[in-house]
Amino acid sequence: MALKNAKEHLKKYGLDNKVREFDISSATVKEAAIALNCSEAEIAKTLSFLVGDKPILIVTAGNRKIDNAKYKAIFHEKAKMLKADEVEPLIGHKVGGVCPFGINDGVDVYLDISLKDFDIVYPACGSSNSAVKLTIKELEDASNYKEWIDVCKIREEG
Repeated sequence: MALKNAKEHLKKYGLDNKVREFDISSATVKEAAIALNCSEAEIAKTLSFLVGDKPILIVTAGNRKIDNAKYKAIFHEKAKMLKADEVEPLIGHKVGGVCPFGINDGVDVYLDISLKDFDIVYPACGSSNSAVKLTIKELEDASNYKEWIDVCKIREEG
């Protein structure tokens, strides 16, 4: 159902034809990069947090992780990711398919500036075996993002 909701959302922007479904998992950044034959950095991963009691999404480049000090400077509290069993009821997608398309009402979407390193990015599309190829402008339009923020640092390997 989440894949269908995401596709319906993207259809409003003429982007539903860019959705790709795979015979293999794309649930993790590494798996998505393999499925799409791109770098992990080009995967637009969507992270789910609670700010107070409000769920939010932060979309970031796949090679980044949340910098707690930067997060706290913007949201004025410690980063608190949603637990796996909270994600679907609060966001509208299961872990592995979370994206900013076709989400529950009242969920704010933020885009991390790490995405601006790329012309094209690949967010998930509501399932653990889907993605959509988007320009940054298409991601901005279709995500209905609230604002660009800087809350990440490069993920250390190993």
